[in-house]
Amino acid sequence: MVASVTDPATISLGESVATLVDADGTGNTGWPTALAYPGAPLRDLADAVHNICALHGMAPSIVEQASEAPGPDELRAWLRTTAIAFDEERTLLAALVAAVGPLPSTPGQAQSEATVLAQRHALAMLAVSDRVGCAAGAAAAFLLDWSAIRRILALAGDRVGTRLPPSPLPRASAVIAALAALGDASGTQRAVTFGAQQLLAQHRGLWELLDARASARRGN
Repeated sequence: MVASVTDPATISLGESVATLVDADGTGNTGWPTALAYPGAPLRDLADAVHNICALHGMAPSIVEQASEAPGPDELRAWLRTTAIAFDEERTLLAALVAAVGPLPSTPGQAQSEATVLAQRHALAMLAVSDRVGCAAGAAAAFLLDWSAIRRILALAGDRVGTRLPPSPLPRASAVIAALAALGDASGTQRAVTFGAQQLLAQHRGLWELLDARASARRGN
């Protein structure tokens, strides 16, 4: 019998997280796809930039927080190095917020802000979890999903004459390989999967919020 591609016996821990990101991440979500169309309104792209910054633009990043969570020293050191690289992305994100202009006026702004604040709190809880693997799973899913998020940021930057430099973050293969340090204990695997799934759920929630905000601006 041929094993399923999602069978944990046939793929590594990092590959299982990558599979989750491929299935449930930003690249497979409706609103980012809509934003990628050439005719997408600049206000919708600007709204995405502002809210991504609200979720991920503050220090410490989820990667830095995960580097302090329980886990192998090798993985924690890798996360610390990667967190420094993400500091460059956060600086770039702040510059892009300024370039795209003010946050578009949108009905229900207070509720939107409360939603993003709750998402940020949920991510912080994942990143400081004492379950070995949970924070690392969330951080790995974040890094793998960031490439799709960055494409939206790049589109927004192009529209306002701000070209993004190459990403300083590790390639997907390096993120996948880094999780090997966690080993293959079933409890750790479950924790990694949980962290990754919850991170992706928060990202999906953000894109759904941005879709709803665009509809509200159109008066739908």
